[in-house]
Amino acid sequence: MYAHVVAWQRALDEAGMPIAAWRIHRRIGMSGGLFARGVARELGRPLAGEELEEIQRRHGAIFLELLPDRRPLPGAVELLAELRELGILHGIATSGRRPEIDRSLEALGVPADTVVVERGDVRRAKPEPDLFETCAERLGADPRVSYVVGDAVWDLLAARRAGMLSVGLLSGGYGEDELIRAGAFRVYRDADELRISLDELGVLP
Repeated sequence: MYAHVVAWQRALDEAGMPIAAWRIHRRIGMSGGLFARGVARELGRPLAGEELEEIQRRHGAIFLELLPDRRPLPGAVELLAELRELGILHGIATSGRRPEIDRSLEALGVPADTVVVERGDVRRAKPEPDLFETCAERLGADPRVSYVVGDAVWDLLAARRAGMLSVGLLSGGYGEDELIRAGAFRVYRDADELRISLDELGVLP
């Protein structure tokens, strides 16, 4: 999360658009294009298509500089492993793109046969529901009885628009009240607390 904030801040500064870090943080979780357009609107400086692409490219390059190795958040690897062991249908839907997300998937121990939906697979990213709708479709899951787990308000808003319940994690830096207002059914400290609370969600076989 915070490496993304610094990477966006540096990329925008290079483009002549200095902006406070807290303004960036509140938009993390949106697609890169929506994020950059929102920041440009906030600063009153329009962005041409090529300039927007360059800012996104620089963000990606700076992010890799800052965080060349991926470190899973507490409990994330164990949570995914337990879902597999219990046979609980699940997939990953992310606003990130390949190949940038590949290191994260590897760090999480995600098997090759896991359903992964990335930004390039859909027309619109969060807060639009396309990522989650496509993930449910590929899983053969009913959106009405599916959960989205996310750590940004944009995840939860997209889940609500997809007709899914959502679970918020505090690892994204948003407060519990913010996540609940965005639609979270439950809020947990991190993936580890979620893992030991799966019974509360009624997903255990």
